[in-house]
Amino acid sequence: MFSRMVLFIWEFVLDVAAVTRLTEGEEDLEILLLRQQLRIVERKQERGPQIPRWQKVPLAVVAVRLKQKARHSRQALEDSIRLFKPATVIGWHREAVRRKWTYQQKRQSGRPPIDAELEQWILRVARDNPGLGYDKLKGELRKLGLRASPTTIRTVLLRHGIPPAPDRSRQGSSWRTFLKHYKEQFLACDFLTVETLTLQTLYVLFFVEHATRRVYLAGCTAHPDAAWVTQQARQMTWELHDRAVPMRYLIHDHDTKFTELFDTVFESEGIEIVNIPFEAPNANAIAERWVRSVRKECLDKLIILNQRHLRRVLTEYIAYYNTRRPHQGLDQDSPLGLTVSTEGAIRHRNVLGGIIRDYYREAA
Repeated sequence: MFSRMVLFIWEFVLDVAAVTRLTEGEEDLEILLLRQQLRIVERKQERGPQIPRWQKVPLAVVAVRLKQKARHSRQALEDSIRLFKPATVIGWHREAVRRKWTYQQKRQSGRPPIDAELEQWILRVARDNPGLGYDKLKGELRKLGLRASPTTIRTVLLRHGIPPAPDRSRQGSSWRTFLKHYKEQFLACDFLTVETLTLQTLYVLFFVEHATRRVYLAGCTAHPDAAWVTQQARQMTWELHDRAVPMRYLIHDHDTKFTELFDTVFESEGIEIVNIPFEAPNANAIAERWVRSVRKECLDKLIILNQRHLRRVLTEYIAYYNTRRPHQGLDQDSPLGLTVSTEGAIRHRNVLGGIIRDYYREAA
């Protein structure tokens, strides 16, 4: 206890001696420094031992400033900062210096990014031509007035997850792509049933081309026997004689109404019969899609009176479907091609008595 009293008195005498040697500016800085330390001690008691960085930096700055002014007295500085070790204060000061000279640098490394339009064309040409390598893609782009090195093309494709030509070529080969080459030689057929006003069931035989989506009405009857079906097959082959590209395949299901004589008529013309799997209407999707269209746009909005009425309705609708109806699968074109005009007054004509309105421009 006596030694502690002696030490306390000795430190007190040193503090008095140090204070008497301070100038007015040094006294102000020391008072500011001591006040900050006192507040930090109070906050530590309330919130815990950690001191946030925003409290450390001002304290370090004041301590360094006091050191500069009190060059003749190290003791003044050491006595002024008793809350922290000297190494701690020096570390704070170094951090303040580092932050002073740290600034956000602009990133200038590497080549500038390529034009967005050029990148889109690289991706499009590569996807449309899966067998072309980087050098050949460069040549295709050059025809469009676009310049890109093979390295740039490779970087763009890899960034979008598109592999090199050999792997890309294998990935690009799908049944959809493969069958596009043969779609002009595919013909599909199916039966459609309609109930009349008197609940008589009528059967409609139709054909549809895969390439153009053109629909042919073969006939409608209440009794689709072998003789009737064979006669419709003969009439259909006569219509197909005028095509520039001959039909090679006819798709239909396993319906018993498609007799052997029906198939024989087409096989005699060099057309191969392709039977879809049992209970798999999606295998004849184009024919099934037309059935949905004719029901939704035409038959569901009418009551069919008899066979003659049904033929007249289907003939008028198919004429509109083939020549004037925009088709999503044909990029909003019709099976026989639309004639688009931007001149003349806009008019409309009623199809099926006004169930469908067909708009057109009147010729000048």
